[in-house]
Amino acid sequence: MWIAVVGSTLGAFMAVLNIQIVNASLADIQGAIGAGIDDGGWISTSYLIAEIVVIPLTAWLARVFSVRAYLLTNAVLFMVFSIACAFAQNLGQMIVLRAIQGFTGGVLIPMAFTIIITLLPKAKQPVGLALFALSATFAPAIGPTIGGYLTENWGWEFIFYVNLVPGVLMIAMLWFSLDRAPMNLSLLRQGDWAGIATMAIGLAALQTVLEEGNKEDWFGSDFITRLSVIAAISLSLFVWVELRSDKPLLNLRLLARRNFGFGILANFLLGIVLYGSVFILPVYLARVQGYNSEQIGMVLAWTGLPQLVLIPLVPLLMKRFDVRMVIAAGFALFAASNFMNVHMTVNYASDQLLWPNVVRAVGQAMVFAPLSAIATSGIEQENAGSASALFNMIRNLGGAIGIAVLQTFLTKREQYHSNVMVQSVSMFEEATRDRIDRLTAYFLSHGVADHATAAHKAVIAIALRVRQQANIMAFSDAFYFLGVALIVALAATLLLKKPDHLAGGGAH
Repeated sequence: MWIAVVGSTLGAFMAVLNIQIVNASLADIQGAIGAGIDDGGWISTSYLIAEIVVIPLTAWLARVFSVRAYLLTNAVLFMVFSIACAFAQNLGQMIVLRAIQGFTGGVLIPMAFTIIITLLPKAKQPVGLALFALSATFAPAIGPTIGGYLTENWGWEFIFYVNLVPGVLMIAMLWFSLDRAPMNLSLLRQGDWAGIATMAIGLAALQTVLEEGNKEDWFGSDFITRLSVIAAISLSLFVWVELRSDKPLLNLRLLARRNFGFGILANFLLGIVLYGSVFILPVYLARVQGYNSEQIGMVLAWTGLPQLVLIPLVPLLMKRFDVRMVIAAGFALFAASNFMNVHMTVNYASDQLLWPNVVRAVGQAMVFAPLSAIATSGIEQENAGSASALFNMIRNLGGAIGIAVLQTFLTKREQYHSNVMVQSVSMFEEATRDRIDRLTAYFLSHGVADHATAAHKAVIAIALRVRQQANIMAFSDAFYFLGVALIVALAATLLLKKPDHLAGGGAH
């Protein structure tokens, strides 16, 4: 039983890790396969689209092909296509291979969650969910660290080769621990094909909108507008089909249950901040501080490494204290870590980010396992697959939405702060003229012979300084936005009802 849990959570860890591990190395991969800067994002997006589409299908397909056959097949395929990505020769090949890798890896995430809440007794589930939390929160945090180190020291291909050893271990554990069961191919004829089609089209269109929207000026683009309409219609039809079907792909009525509904809301907001913070920190460190991928990884390591120590202790907290208070404390610390970054300056780098990252690690460690436990408490065996799919899909969807919102948010706030500061940096201001004179003198004394050229360089230097400050202020605003999102998640947590079997004070 525990071998199956550990094997499946190892698979989930690898699947989530492969979302973030590539992001730290996108520039290197783009250069190697001849992809443009704008097109390179599809190396990550193709993986995410496939993953987010397959997660809701997993529970049904596991019943069709049996848990053992379905999980093992996708584990093997995930390994094969991970290695194949390292041999991609151009962007088209990489996108196809990453999509198949994401489709097979996406299976591993909800299946691990399902195994935990179906195979483990209620008293042992907090331990299993703590293991799963390593995949959900530790993997995104440590992904850029591993990716940056491997790329700088071994080459970008090794971010795919790294799946080989844990992949073999995962397959061996699943092979020996999962019981054989007959396939039930007759379920294919009874499949909720209308729900599958509308969901797949809607989620794929929505994910593409979120990835491309900022680059294409959102609804200023006909392409984005058409895809948004397709996503809205398809997902609306999906909800209608699921609520009317006798055998729905996903039991959306679970969302009406108090704990699952508010748990999903908190999990959605967690996804926004979890993936959003992993997105903006590397961008800040690269754009403002000029860090390379390995240096960025070392900074982000402090959001991941403490969780290795803390997450195993969370089940003990769940036994001794009200689970809702553990989650609320976690969200409060996670929010505080973001608010600690709202007064950033040009010198705000690795040393200044250390304590916010440590506080964030403590908060993340305290949130996921208790939130998963309380949201899925009382879920019947027959609804476990739907609960797992919804819980994991919503977190990933929150991440996709969070990254898309933050991309636009950073652009707009940088423009806003730049416009405000430009009004103060005017030639009518004596301080501005004095600054230009001093910089002109500096350039003249450092090899620039012509006064007009030196003055021009002085103006450019001031403009770059203004843009740098506007960028820093935009990132500060982004951290404030993430902190507010976590406060809303904390409020949703306080509306949860404490289940009897998760009561504190040793009720286990």
